[in-house]
Amino acid sequence: MSRWQVPASVRRGWGDDDEGCTILHVDMDAFFASVELLRRPDLRGRPVIVGGDGRSVVLAATYEARAFGVHSAMPMSAARRLCPQAVVIPPERRAYTEASRRVMEILADVTAIVEQVSVDEAYLDVSGARRRLGAPAQIGALVRRRVRAELGLACSVGVATTKSVAKLASGMAKPDGMLVVPRDATVRMLHSLPVEALAGVGEATRERLARWGMTTVAEVAAADLPLLQRTLGVAAGRHLHDLAWGRDPRPVVPHRPERSVGAETTFDVDRTDLVWVESRLLELADRTARELRDRDLLARTVSVKIRTADWQTLTRSRTLAAPTDVSQEVFAAARELLGGVDLAGRAVRLVGVRAEGLAPAATRQPTLEEAVHGPGRRAAERAMDDVRRRFGTSALGPGSTIGGPPSRPTTAPRVADLS
Repeated sequence: MSRWQVPASVRRGWGDDDEGCTILHVDMDAFFASVELLRRPDLRGRPVIVGGDGRSVVLAATYEARAFGVHSAMPMSAARRLCPQAVVIPPERRAYTEASRRVMEILADVTAIVEQVSVDEAYLDVSGARRRLGAPAQIGALVRRRVRAELGLACSVGVATTKSVAKLASGMAKPDGMLVVPRDATVRMLHSLPVEALAGVGEATRERLARWGMTTVAEVAAADLPLLQRTLGVAAGRHLHDLAWGRDPRPVVPHRPERSVGAETTFDVDRTDLVWVESRLLELADRTARELRDRDLLARTVSVKIRTADWQTLTRSRTLAAPTDVSQEVFAAARELLGGVDLAGRAVRLVGVRAEGLAPAATRQPTLEEAVHGPGRRAAERAMDDVRRRFGTSALGPGSTIGGPPSRPTTAPRVADLS
């Protein structure tokens, strides 16, 4: 697994001195599953998995399901094998978005300096809230009480001097807890952890470091910096070395601009018919462009993701002549990118479309064609958006996708961090 799992042997208490620990990381516990339990309280205490059927992936699992080894991003087929008695609930994006909005409202009431990084987590800088609300640990406890009392949801909070340590602390506090890492204990805490606890250390990086005998954060910290840079690259080696010593100067940045929007889908069966795959690409391009229009954004770059039956993942991207939010233009770029991929006869398991290089729609300049003939396609697509808002998203769609084979979304809904 790429996600670090906190071993039972890791020490959970490092003291309660929160002087200078003005950064909090708030992470909702089993968020999607917890929201579902609010709507289905009869399922409390039972293993519950949120996800689709077929070959989709787990979006969330209750702690009862996690006890059987189920975790997010796991294929649903594997999750069902591990926990056949689990109740599987299809995801409901609107419910999660609304719950996320209400959580973020509570955090914004605590401090104006809130950096939402996903639908269910955020960093807070509480240095300016101390006179009003007390010490950082008191503020963390207040956040947990309010989220529980007002929303019926649990969250875990990390309190530290830096963002990276606060995030580690919230993970170590789960479920439904809070961990303070005092300034003077930061390095000792870090050096007690395995190397995969550091942000950015996935399976490949972990194996590369292990070849040089570095399996713990302490060993990375003690390593020769030039060796780390030769192993991981100059910037990555320096960054990892800094994290191992608790150096992370990143501030909490409110209202972080979105970097990309997109959608992807896993097919029920592997497909060799590229015309069929292209029809799914059209559906995804339309969803992506609609998301751009809903958020008043334009995209400069379009990228496609293709995963083949042997689990090879291929990505291609193209920069457009002018930024766009038009489905037809997003699809034209995506189709061209798909056509340029050499699949070597392999079947396709998954495709995705992503729009990047985002800018506010207000910066858009009319094209020459629009200046001569009017807004045309763009205006038509916005009219279609109005119809969908009134009658549902299935009321209108790209012609070649109507009545087409079903496809299953595999990505969890995100609100702020689409990087």
